[in-house]
Amino acid sequence: MTEAAPAVRTADGVRTGGSDAGRTARVTAKLAVLWHRLPFTTTVVMAMLMLSVATGTLWRAAEDHTAYPLVAYGLPSLEAGHWWTLVTGPFFAVVPLFYLPMVGSFALFAGIAEWRLGTRRAMVVTIGGQLVSVLVALQFLALYRGSGWVWADRLATTMDVGFSGGALFAMAVASASLRAPWRLRVRAGLCVYAGVAIIYVGTLADLVHFFALVLGLPLGRLLVGPHRVKEPGRPTLRERRLLAVSGLLLVTVAEVVMYFVPGDGPFGSSADMSPSGIELAVLCVVVLPVLNGLRKGSQFAWRWAIGLTLFAMAQVLLIGGLIAVAHYLGGDFDTETPSLSLVDNLLWTVEFVLLIGARDAFRAPSRRRRKRLTRVGPGPAIARALLGHNGGSTLSWMTTWPQNSYFVTADGRSYLAYQQHAGAAIALGDPVAPDGKGARAITEFAAMCEDSGLVPCVFSATATTIEVTRELGWKHVQVAEDTLIDLECLEFRGKAWQDVRTALNRAKKDGIEFRLVRLAEQPEAIVEQVRSVSEEWVSEKGMPEMGFTLGGVDEAMDPATRVGIAVDADGVVHGVTSWLPVHIGGGQVGGWTLDVMRRRADGFRPVMEFLIASACLAFREEGARFVSLSGAPLAHSPRSGPAHAVERALETLGALMEPYYGFRSLHAFKAKFQPRHEPLYLTFRDEADLPRIGLALQRAYLPKTGLLELAKMARKR
Repeated sequence: MTEAAPAVRTADGVRTGGSDAGRTARVTAKLAVLWHRLPFTTTVVMAMLMLSVATGTLWRAAEDHTAYPLVAYGLPSLEAGHWWTLVTGPFFAVVPLFYLPMVGSFALFAGIAEWRLGTRRAMVVTIGGQLVSVLVALQFLALYRGSGWVWADRLATTMDVGFSGGALFAMAVASASLRAPWRLRVRAGLCVYAGVAIIYVGTLADLVHFFALVLGLPLGRLLVGPHRVKEPGRPTLRERRLLAVSGLLLVTVAEVVMYFVPGDGPFGSSADMSPSGIELAVLCVVVLPVLNGLRKGSQFAWRWAIGLTLFAMAQVLLIGGLIAVAHYLGGDFDTETPSLSLVDNLLWTVEFVLLIGARDAFRAPSRRRRKRLTRVGPGPAIARALLGHNGGSTLSWMTTWPQNSYFVTADGRSYLAYQQHAGAAIALGDPVAPDGKGARAITEFAAMCEDSGLVPCVFSATATTIEVTRELGWKHVQVAEDTLIDLECLEFRGKAWQDVRTALNRAKKDGIEFRLVRLAEQPEAIVEQVRSVSEEWVSEKGMPEMGFTLGGVDEAMDPATRVGIAVDADGVVHGVTSWLPVHIGGGQVGGWTLDVMRRRADGFRPVMEFLIASACLAFREEGARFVSLSGAPLAHSPRSGPAHAVERALETLGALMEPYYGFRSLHAFKAKFQPRHEPLYLTFRDEADLPRIGLALQRAYLPKTGLLELAKMARKR
């Protein structure tokens, strides 16, 4: 018999088979969801595709069809009385290759607008924006036709198709509803594209795009509605840097466009100004590192950018001098190319103004100078002293491990431990600070990162820190879940504790003894057995032992760390756990956090249940109020609501790592002890920082494992 295909539940709750019919049903369900959320965008995109197939324009250029003048919009069409072309033109592309960018950009921009503004408002904005931008562009050409402007005369005779004007208008309007810094990023990107296209290419479509943004950006606040407008506030350092980067990117892209796509724009032909291949290569080699340095706030990159802009601005004086000399001598001088050259250099002048205006945003010293200026920071000893005095979270003892660096506030009373990887500074856990002073530590840490060109974030932060970072405009996602056991009323009674009671009873029957010790004070034979058990556990994983928030035997050797071991009558160690102190201030330890968990493969099977339960009883006898079983990375209880896109990505990563490290299995194991849960978060400035933060976390947890090895691991799964 053949095995039946597994059933699948689709988005609308219908169960289907795993056959072709089932896959078709799932695709249909997804289309239904898309239609429900974005009906206008979906309808227009489907209409574009169906018309392209019905008319053959998907494989044959629309401008080659005899009916093109009856479909395309332009001055000739309107003057011939073909007013309907304003309605028919948006559904086609000039040539088949243009369908991909035209349909794709409409789906993206109009889809975002519909998602942000609602279907009715998005329809009005997109359709109205298309009509207005086309009509304004045609009226502009009608006014300047016959004035001797060659470019305007040429465009007045051309026709075009496409819905890109409406899509850009809708995106420009919807950008007013975006929060900082995404609002400025989107607008800067749109302006760079439209500015380069209209100046250096100058087609009718580029003119329509130009007016779509000229009209859409100022009207954004009015058209999105007051309840959707995000107040811009004062530009941050990052936004000022972005403006400078956008300006330099614009002039660089302009040179690339002149080389690969020379055109006859409103200021003359760019073919005559096109740089040679060698010149373009040299420009890119110089500008790309400068762009990256400006993005990080580098002083060195800012100085290089100033030099480049001054060099370009000097060309304005040279060209102006040549024009004056030519007129003085009465010679003929081609004024088209100089006019484009003057515009090109005017952009460099604007970039110079942006750089000077944002000079305070570029304070990060070079790496070499940073090493010279960096004074020796506090070590783990000072961190332990502050932690003992102020108290901390259940993860705070991990900040005293030697691989961390420390940021201490100006008053010297608080600190954040962090690791620096891939241009990001990953702070570990909540600030260790006196009550009410954590906000100052976070704010000063973020400022230090800004000045150093680092991406700041806090990993495994509690809700207390999230409240602080929310005030800074940061985002957060849950990355783990702390599991806490209150010891005061702990009793292993009831069905839920059956596994724990069984482990305790079996250990007593089999002669397994629990010892709560300082590992550094144990006989060498015990220490060697602990190391052997740990090495055996690591070798079974097929991957290196992780670090950062996961300690090992070396950390367990710390005299401040308590270690629970299960030893039989023959002195054989069957399992080991280590417990980190949780300071509550005033030099007192109020609880303990589980770190290392290792068991002998052929030893006492329920040894972990036995060790944890025995440790809980021993700590309660000593007066501890709670223990934390710590949080397994990338594992948590089921969510009650929809997951953020970043959270879904982390869940996928957790599933990828599960066969190797078993984080989710560990989280499920801890549920045997009926803990209460407190979420732990990753908090960061915005989503654009996540790729760098992800790479930094990979290097923090697996410093000896490269991306290639991780990719091989994913492929084997």
